[in-house]
Amino acid sequence: MIGIICAMDIEAEKFISAMEAKGEKNISGMKYTYGELDGKEAVVAVCGVGKVFAAMCTQTMILEFKPDVIINVGVAGGLRVQFKPKLKPGDIVIGANVIQHDFDVTALGYLRGQNPDLKKINYKCMDGSVLKFKEICDEMELVAYKGCIASGDQFIASKEKQDDINLWFGAAACDMESGAIGQVCFVNNVPFCVLRTISDGADAGAAESYEEFAKSSADIAATIVLRFIKENL
Repeated sequence: MIGIICAMDIEAEKFISAMEAKGEKNISGMKYTYGELDGKEAVVAVCGVGKVFAAMCTQTMILEFKPDVIINVGVAGGLRVQFKPKLKPGDIVIGANVIQHDFDVTALGYLRGQNPDLKKINYKCMDGSVLKFKEICDEMELVAYKGCIASGDQFIASKEKQDDINLWFGAAACDMESGAIGQVCFVNNVPFCVLRTISDGADAGAAESYEEFAKSSADIAATIVLRFIKENL
């Protein structure tokens, strides 16, 4: 069973349209659509925005559907200004690992982003997923970088915040869900991977760029993941 988690309907609709033998289950206000993608059992969930919804959705999916792998897919803000060329809408960031940039208990002697119970800052994505995603992106002639994806319950829209996340984590992109999904998967020993298409530059113009490019960026991400499922799972 393949689990796919998206924050928004526009990120999930291409998967649901491609699914055969569909059924639905509603749990805690979240819809889980299950069936087959390219002949493989799959479940797609729209969790809603933010880390709490993402964690709820991931744990529920694991308990109810017992996926062998969970894929988080959608859009993100671009962070790494030192990439050449600079990330722009439609470019891809492949998650090598995920962190939570707003998790901060440094006052108690921990590193920023470090969970005191797990003693971890980052959660590594599934072995082999980065290479396979990169191969697909290259074949599609898309600009794709691998790197850390930083999550927090904030829509990043300022150079100051962008610089802060870069300074601490060197992240390639920011979103609001993947760090929580990675932590839940780690605790449950479920492999996960993350692919995000850039919708904005996480800067002063982020809101306008997001509104313009979110749908097209979500479609690109879904196309890549559907190929990944067909060829590698």
